[in-house]
Amino acid sequence: MGEDRFWDRLADSYARQPIADEAAYQTKLEVTRGYLRPDMDLLEFGCGTGGTAILHAPYVRHIRAIDFSESMLAIARAKAAAAGVENVSFERADITSFNAPDGSFDVILGMSILHLLADKDAVIAKVFRMLKPGGLFVSSTTCLGDTMGAFKLIAPIGKALGLLPQLDVMTTTDLVRSLTSAGFSIEHQWQPGKGKAVFIVARAG
Repeated sequence: MGEDRFWDRLADSYARQPIADEAAYQTKLEVTRGYLRPDMDLLEFGCGTGGTAILHAPYVRHIRAIDFSESMLAIARAKAAAAGVENVSFERADITSFNAPDGSFDVILGMSILHLLADKDAVIAKVFRMLKPGGLFVSSTTCLGDTMGAFKLIAPIGKALGLLPQLDVMTTTDLVRSLTSAGFSIEHQWQPGKGKAVFIVARAG
């Protein structure tokens, strides 16, 4: 089963599912907004059903939001229309093959996505290139390796059976090393609790 079909199948239930930790989500939104300006152009990859992009839209000039699930994007477009949000462009694309000129964006968001990539280092390097000098990469990442290292053995089997998506069982140390090796400096790092996703704001250059 392709990754797009896996997420297409889950789109409706994903859209209906409440945010697991609303307080942490609101904190991440607030911290991110502290860096946003009305003249900024953003990219969000793995945007899902568009909730985060829609909430950030009033604070920036434009958001280009991509996802490889057309079912997710259909929900996102409907949500944006219902909210009267017109400065977010939703398009079907996979970050691994997505191309934009170097220095295209002020901020790039990768929320709940880096652990779902087959090669996060290649994507992080691409994000660095697409950012303007001094631009920001904001991410929230589940680091299963911190608490469930044995999951490294289970994840490939689950993916082969179509029961799990692609999973990178990384640790927080692995993630920070990947970011700094690509040229980022860590400006903000926060984890709301053990086993929770790690939220990072990293600056290019």
